[in-house]
Amino acid sequence: MRAGYQVGHVVMRGTVDHQQQWQDLLSQYRAVNDAGFDSYCYGNHFLIDPFQHFQPWTVLARMAAEPGNMTLATSVLLLPLLNPVEVAEQAATLDHIAEGRFVLGVGLGYRIEECEAFGIKMSERSGRITESLELMRRLWTEDEVTHHGKYYNVTGAKPTARPYQKPGPKVWQAAMSDPAIRRVGRTGDILFVGPAQGNESIRKQIDLYRETLEKCGHEQPEDMVIVREFFCAGTHEEAITKARAGFETKYRVYKDQGLHGSDDELTRKVTGDLETLMEETFVLGSSDECLEQIEEYKNMGFTDVIVRLFYPEMSQTEALEHISLVGEKVIPEMHRL
Repeated sequence: MRAGYQVGHVVMRGTVDHQQQWQDLLSQYRAVNDAGFDSYCYGNHFLIDPFQHFQPWTVLARMAAEPGNMTLATSVLLLPLLNPVEVAEQAATLDHIAEGRFVLGVGLGYRIEECEAFGIKMSERSGRITESLELMRRLWTEDEVTHHGKYYNVTGAKPTARPYQKPGPKVWQAAMSDPAIRRVGRTGDILFVGPAQGNESIRKQIDLYRETLEKCGHEQPEDMVIVREFFCAGTHEEAITKARAGFETKYRVYKDQGLHGSDDELTRKVTGDLETLMEETFVLGSSDECLEQIEEYKNMGFTDVIVRLFYPEMSQTEALEHISLVGEKVIPEMHRL
């Protein structure tokens, strides 16, 4: 199995100088590379108070200049908020900078504040992401594109940036609800499962994804990706003790900002008690316990497990120690699965 490192929104606004935050981010990248991770996955939000966060295009372009062969991924880019012509050319540019070590991960987003800021309706997100991907793929592969859709229009457009990878980079598409799973199956993209679904729900959604792929005439992609909250320590009890404060902060914000949407199962988890969420969803404990849970994902059909190791209120020293521990105790065994 492949291991990915997830960079999310965890630095509390005003707690760290922005330049120090960047230097810490760069140090973490180098530690992740040394630890043997296969991919470095960078999140995207705007106006994400109470956190402060940099944007993925420039960060990933800078990281591409670092030594190593990690895949660089947007995890995930909020495509409905953005113009697909710009995203197609940004992705093509980054794919060349990284010499093909790039994956475009996309998702709907869930924050009303972001939709308001970009002038779109929450109800438009699904339609926009599907139309955007259709147009982007044409811009990556066709010499001249005319597209008159519900949301986007180009006439006789001649693309000026083509991806390094042909016909284009892999696309991970995030999904947390059954309608979203069906949407990913209809497009034939790689399924990217988010951090809050439990294993029982995931198994049902994988079946739904595969059924939809078959119904729409798509072959099942070779890859399937899951992102997990993750904390490894010497014992299960130590992991819970060290992780609790960061988990509480992160999921309090998720609850306040509506990550769960209208999905009953996600609502139960995200707005319920933290103990249930950790028990049913997170990967935490000793290295052996973490690997046991990761192997279960392999048995479900996942090829990539993307883990978050850095949480609110963690120091840089703690983050680097956690990365080192996972690199020593977990990643070599993951690669053997």
